[in-house]
Amino acid sequence: MWCCHGRRVAADREQEKLVALTAQDVARLAELARIDLSEEELARLAPQLDVILNSVASVAEVVSPDVPPTSHPVPLENVFRADELRPSWPVEAMLAGAPAVEDNQFQVPRILDEEA
Repeated sequence: MWCCHGRRVAADREQEKLVALTAQDVARLAELARIDLSEEELARLAPQLDVILNSVASVAEVVSPDVPPTSHPVPLENVFRADELRPSWPVEAMLAGAPAVEDNQFQVPRILDEEA
């Protein structure tokens, strides 16, 4: 098996592990991404990126052809009720306490200086 750097890795299941990323590998990735990293950042990021790559590789081991890809581990259902017209509060009762009413709607002061 080959890793993303074109290096050969062990094919034996017990020994299968991606080759550890080096600071030079991270420097090359940073160069491709046009990110300037210091030597300290390269040294710190190499083992962190290695952990991420190994985690992704372990997830890939679980994937099998008989398990379909999903976006969620549990099937989701629409829990919303259907829109149904039903009686509501009477308009007159709702507008009874309004300071101003126009065309069966609350009338509010204009807040923008736009023409109507």
